[in-house]
Amino acid sequence: MAKRIYITHCSCGKDDALKGTDTKVSPDKLYTSTPIQRFMDRCKDERVDWAVLSDEYGVWFPGVRHKWYDTPPGKVTEEEFTALVEDFERKLLDYGEVWFYHNPGRFHRLYRRLIETVNAGQAMNHRIRLFSCVYEIV
Repeated sequence: MAKRIYITHCSCGKDDALKGTDTKVSPDKLYTSTPIQRFMDRCKDERVDWAVLSDEYGVWFPGVRHKWYDTPPGKVTEEEFTALVEDFERKLLDYGEVWFYHNPGRFHRLYRRLIETVNAGQAMNHRIRLFSCVYEIV
């Protein structure tokens, strides 16, 4: 059976108590929006591999800690986009299945473009599957 990971994009809803500090936290402590919290809670409950695609840090696994940041997806440069794609491909290479959780009505074009770029490339031998219901996390 192929190794699977669930991933979602970051959110602008963050714990503002961390803003301006050097405190490093895991993604479940930084992101506060209801949809991303629901995603992370479901992944923890199901004990599956998961990560968040951060506009600043790339693929962010739960055991890694980073500082608060403010990099909106619309401000990502072409160089930063290329680095995000390379980071995504490198960090997820060992996974045979990548499931990307998103809200179809609020899915930023940056993330859609990243997925299309990765799916069109040769670095990963599989396609990213989009899904929008946390109950598909099993």
